[in-house]
Amino acid sequence: MEPGLIWILLGLVALGAELVLPGVYLLWAGMAAIGTGLVLLLGTGLGFAPTVLVFLVLLAAGVAASLALRRGRRGPDRRVNAPEAGLAGRRALLLLGPDGAPRVRLGDSEWPARLPPGMALPPIGAPVRVEAVEGVVLVVRPIHDDIGQPA
Repeated sequence: MEPGLIWILLGLVALGAELVLPGVYLLWAGMAAIGTGLVLLLGTGLGFAPTVLVFLVLLAAGVAASLALRRGRRGPDRRVNAPEAGLAGRRALLLLGPDGAPRVRLGDSEWPARLPPGMALPPIGAPVRVEAVEGVVLVVRPIHDDIGQPA
C-alpha cells in the first residue's frame, strides 16, 4: 500500500477516535497525519526521517494555531455558573426579610444582603448597587443622586 495512503488512513482513524474520546489531543495528530499523507502523495519521495519531520512540523503548527485562536477569543475572566458572574455592578431594590435581615430583589430573585461595615441601612425600597458577592450574600451600597440623597 502507498505510504501516503497509510498516513491518511492513520489520520482518519485518529479523527474518528477523537469523536469517541474526550479532549482535542487526537485532532491535531490526525490532521497532521492527513497532511503528511497528502505531502507523500504529491510524489515527493521522502524517506522515513523526513516524513516524520513533516508530521512533527504539521503537528506543532496545528497546536500553535489552536493556542493562538484560543488566546484570541478569551473573554472576560468569569467563572461559569458562579453566583457572582454578572451580579457585581447591577442595580437592585433593598427589602427586609422575615427575620429583619436585609435582602435585595435583583431581577426576579431575592438574595440575602449586607452593607459594608459602618454604613447605615437605607430605607426599605431604596435602590442599591451590588458591589461584591460573598458566598450567597450580596454586598450592596445605596445609590445616591448628585445631592447625596438616595436615588
